[in-house]
Amino acid sequence: MKRFAQLFSALDRTNRTNEKVALLEGYFRETPPGDGVWALQFLCGRTLPRAVPTRSLWHWAAEAAQVPVWLLDECYHAVGDMAETIALVLPDSPPGPALSLSQIVEQRLVPLRNLPEHARHDLLQLTWRELNTMERLVWNKLITGDFRVGVARTLVIRALAAVAQVEPPIMAHRVMGPWAPTGPDFLRLIAPADSPSTQIAQPYPFFLASPLETKIQPGQTPAALGKIEDWLAEWKWDGIRAQLIRRGGESLLWSRGDELVTDAFPEILEASQTLPEGTVLDGEILAWQGDGPLPFAKLQRRMGRKQVGSKIRSDFPIVFVAYDLLEFGAADFRAQPLEVRRKELENLIKQATAESRKRPIWRSHLATETPLLPGLEPSTSANEAGSEPGFPIRLSPAVHAATWDELARLQRESRQRGVEGLMLKARTSPYGVGRQRGSWWKWKVDPLVIDAVLIFAQPGQGRRASLYTDYTFGLWDNGELVPVAKAYSGLTDEEIARVDAFVRANTIDKFGPVRSVKPLQVFEIAFEAVQPSTRHRSGLAVRFPRMNRWRHDKKPEEADTVEALRRLIRVEAGSA
Repeated sequence: MKRFAQLFSALDRTNRTNEKVALLEGYFRETPPGDGVWALQFLCGRTLPRAVPTRSLWHWAAEAAQVPVWLLDECYHAVGDMAETIALVLPDSPPGPALSLSQIVEQRLVPLRNLPEHARHDLLQLTWRELNTMERLVWNKLITGDFRVGVARTLVIRALAAVAQVEPPIMAHRVMGPWAPTGPDFLRLIAPADSPSTQIAQPYPFFLASPLETKIQPGQTPAALGKIEDWLAEWKWDGIRAQLIRRGGESLLWSRGDELVTDAFPEILEASQTLPEGTVLDGEILAWQGDGPLPFAKLQRRMGRKQVGSKIRSDFPIVFVAYDLLEFGAADFRAQPLEVRRKELENLIKQATAESRKRPIWRSHLATETPLLPGLEPSTSANEAGSEPGFPIRLSPAVHAATWDELARLQRESRQRGVEGLMLKARTSPYGVGRQRGSWWKWKVDPLVIDAVLIFAQPGQGRRASLYTDYTFGLWDNGELVPVAKAYSGLTDEEIARVDAFVRANTIDKFGPVRSVKPLQVFEIAFEAVQPSTRHRSGLAVRFPRMNRWRHDKKPEEADTVEALRRLIRVEAGSA
């Protein structure tokens, strides 16, 4: 545990990528497999559920620190992080036995959730006494299920690849597959030789596009990319990026977040039985009805479900729009040029569609037909390309344009079509790993924006725990500011420091860590979409809000209204 706490502290102190990789590599080389696999579990974001209710944890911490709860509350408001606050206020104690990370997790953390309250109290107090301050901080983050450290999964994979002496794509392939937090599984992950037989459930690392805005100036067309004939244009869908795997008689759906989501989308599972063995498709899961995709909120109603009944299928129909072929005939197809992969994908879906007519096991569950966007089908006919209405696996249509200017006009229609913009892919490009600039670009439409007033603030996490960096913004509604969005990104460090000073000097009221502030500051908030919501007081919800700029030139009374935000729904739908 001491070694893992030291790693946590060292990672938190540096912003240098190579230093982080070196720290991780050193840890994985030196630590026993039983500890290494739990470290990998937590560093990859696979936290365990909260082991102790917040209220109990808070009162027991106050008891151990011999301070009243109100004083612990005040300490928390100054620190901004529960785990760190408890670690700092607990008194020093003689060092206990040297517990390894695996012992802490398997003998303390895992049993903690199922103990009676008095036994849970005693085990928690014992563990606090045996750990030093930094170890307590890590322990507290583990028991609250809020373990986070400033290191990306890609850096963890780089470090493990160096230990195993394999290429990072191979290690990414292994880590994305199924493994349990056991010593033998860790040794298998870091084995130097890669097995030639891919495990049935293992997805491939996803290939990511770069923002085209880094290549062209606002308002320009992508002419800098060269001839338009060298590029394939597709819609950029707003769904769940996923890989559909058909191997060994099984079908699996892996999301880009390394989650197995097969249970939530049984229509895709059933339809995938028409695919040949040794097939892996890359694509997007979308809620779809009529002639286009439904808002992402509709898709969210399907996420996380273990059982999906006929009513859910009918109310929230879905499709899997495939845009790449990664494995074909049990052979890795990623090195083939895109135009070759695309042609094989068209043929594959055509054959799957024909097979589905013989055994339409999925058809009775769908309430509506789901054709592709009208006028933008692939060059082959709808039936030939596998787009038979109702079949939930279909080809992502190519967007045809003779010139970049014509394509730019289509791109500006994206929001009305329920998509985020366009994807531009070099026809000769292989399917890579991670974000590699040059061959895949995402050309998103400009975000929607509103001018809103800062009304609440609370401290951030990690290095920002002592600064007010999480903000709530409001719009005017009948003379009152109504909360409409929360945002924490988009400002420079200098601007964050100035907002923090403003919050401290202009606090009106306190609600735990949240501060109500004088409504004096206006910010331009950018977001991707807006839709009705019964969960928010304003009746609206915005997607991916962030601060675009600080509007020093605007007074609070000049900020936008809830009605102005509501009108943007109609703009998205194309009726304004």
